[in-house]
Amino acid sequence: MNSLTDNIVHVSVVGADKMRVSWITESSAPAIVEYGTSPGVYSNSITGTTSSYKYLMYKSGEIHDVVIGPLNPNTTYYYRCSSDSTRKFILKTPPLQLPIKFAVVGDLGQTEWTKTTLQHIGQSNCDMLLLPGDLSYADFDQPLWDSFGRLVEPLASQRPWMVTQGNHEVEKIPVIHSKPFTAYNARWHMPFEESGSTSNLYYSFDVAGVHVIMLGSYTDFDPDSDQFKWLQADLGKINRGKTPWIVAIIHAPWYNTNSAHQGEPESDDMKQSMEELLYKARVDVVFAGHVHAYERFTRVYNGKADNCGPVHITIGDGGNREGLAREYMDPKSEISIFREASFGHGKLEMLNATHAVWTWNRNDDDVSVVADTVWFTSLSSDPACKL
Repeated sequence: MNSLTDNIVHVSVVGADKMRVSWITESSAPAIVEYGTSPGVYSNSITGTTSSYKYLMYKSGEIHDVVIGPLNPNTTYYYRCSSDSTRKFILKTPPLQLPIKFAVVGDLGQTEWTKTTLQHIGQSNCDMLLLPGDLSYADFDQPLWDSFGRLVEPLASQRPWMVTQGNHEVEKIPVIHSKPFTAYNARWHMPFEESGSTSNLYYSFDVAGVHVIMLGSYTDFDPDSDQFKWLQADLGKINRGKTPWIVAIIHAPWYNTNSAHQGEPESDDMKQSMEELLYKARVDVVFAGHVHAYERFTRVYNGKADNCGPVHITIGDGGNREGLAREYMDPKSEISIFREASFGHGKLEMLNATHAVWTWNRNDDDVSVVADTVWFTSLSSDPACKL
């Protein structure tokens, strides 16, 4: 029997105790996930929805979307999709409380470099992956979304992948396909509804003791926009007793000393619009992609070092086909602490309510090498940063 599922399974968190399972079948199949805590024993079954999309001459397979749960934290579940007995999957739910370990990587693509990055992430045994945009680099060629799904499935079916969009997800063609983000929104449904957002392009969620905010660099962000008003409201609801850490994810970096992607409105105008909101909320870290290199800034606000501002980190070095952005501006700015044009990925481990460790691993001759390490203290625990 041929497998029903076309090797494009990925999972994401929904609310406090549920997970979304997304998968694609070439032909009609039931949108059902069977799951349990013992191998091969599927004591629970939940039915969801099925959709598809068209893009020029391309028609997607059947995209299935099932939210399973309630699930126990920090627990291994065995599951299968569309009652397909030939393909069995395992996922692990995130912990309820700290510590928690995130893998962070942007601008992935699907090259040999990407494969190396994914292999290294797989060895790190993280609880969740955060991706600051530019996933497949399909760039209008829709079957590349399918091949990307197959490439990441071994990891994305085991741990939640939480993503936001980059410029390569827009895929808008004037007149002939004027709607942006068609494939991205159809294939990567994130839990925006649960955080009061009206768009899959920006949302937030709590996991363990961390509030994660995914922002959209390629949708409206001015003070009159839905996104700005949503962010304002979202930040106002945060309980630092419950989530002592706040992490924000964008695609186009607000701070960047690389020669690439200077002067873009998605960076400069979004920073001008939203930086004060994040600063006043005492966001701890802001991750970005877009620039195909690694750079870590000190805590910063309004262009200057500020002990109560977030650390900005560019991690757009997942391995995409466009290669590395090798040229940096000199002399190096004082607020830029570490920068290097190498492919790799990062790990952010929140150990408790006050301390976290960040490591950047470069892909050096196909071996994962720790090249940058720094300890963070949460701004919520710093008396000097109390508002």
